[in-house]
Amino acid sequence: MHQSGSVLGGRYELNEPIALGGMGEVWSATDTVLRRVVAVKVLRTDNPAALASRFRDEARHMAAVSHAGIAHIHDYGEDDTSAFLVMELVPGEPLSKVLADRGRVPVSDALSYLAQTADALSAAHAVGVVHRDIKPCNLMVMPDGTVKVTDFGIARAVGSDAMTAVGKVSGTPQYMSPEQATGGTATPLSDIY
Repeated sequence: MHQSGSVLGGRYELNEPIALGGMGEVWSATDTVLRRVVAVKVLRTDNPAALASRFRDEARHMAAVSHAGIAHIHDYGEDDTSAFLVMELVPGEPLSKVLADRGRVPVSDALSYLAQTADALSAAHAVGVVHRDIKPCNLMVMPDGTVKVTDFGIARAVGSDAMTAVGKVSGTPQYMSPEQATGGTATPLSDIY
């Protein structure tokens, strides 16, 4: 388990945890070389061998996409304790929290969030990346209403072999497309669903 003050890769000092996910935990951290605050996603330490390949793929998928609506990746590293991704720290909150706090959002806001997400996904699809887990907690809403897509942990390249075992599904059931729910191949249309 990581804790505040831990340093990864000799340069990223962990400040405080931001979120916990299936593959790891996300921390606010300080890049001591460039002197900026970043987000660091640290691979869970309870099963690093099983997740390392998927974690590296997440880094590659995020690095392949350059779009203002997708959180930018700055670095990927491995050290004695863990593998980690260094990303842009998005100053906002997940859409899931926005909805929980405010309930319904105005139609104009909802349409803006939808259009921004579609535009970001279009950029990912254009370079052959399917997110496979679009849901409110993976959409960060910044104070100015800008949306950024995060968490490419189960993304895959179009045409590549899925990292999910045959007969297994990957994603969040409430948000998954029918083809994903039945163990089929996810396509860009799955993200749109």
